Amino acid sequence: MTVSGKNVLVVEDSATMRSFVVAALEADDFEVTTAKSGFEAMKVLAQRKFDLVITDINMPDINGLEVVRYVRESAAHKETPLIIISTDGRDRDRERGMKLGASDYLIKPFKPEDLISRARHFLSQGSSKTEH
Repeated sequence: MTVSGKNVLVVEDSATMRSFVVAALEADDFEVTTAKSGFEAMKVLAQRKFDLVITDINMPDINGLEVVRYVRESAAHKETPLIIISTDGRDRDRERGMKLGASDYLIKPFKPEDLISRARHFLSQGSSKTEH
């Protein structure tokens, strides 16, 4: 599947992790927009549509679970695939994210190819859910 021109929003407060995710996606020809916080993500999502949203869960203002809720409650984005990335692998957080409508939950650290394969999967399959 070609991903050229597919727009991805990356929501991550850590500059290091944000750069890592952006580099992986851009190396695979995704077009990437970033947001440094949940609040910034909601502003960006109100202005344009994305093919995929990738969000951290632990952020200082509005957390990733609220971003997931916002995306799923938005008519424009409700079918958009959404991947949560987090250092927190607790079952409770994973279950909450999936219950709110996340398509997948990826635990940091992860290999760039793992993120890319999941992104490609959701862009080719729609918003079906998987858990890894």
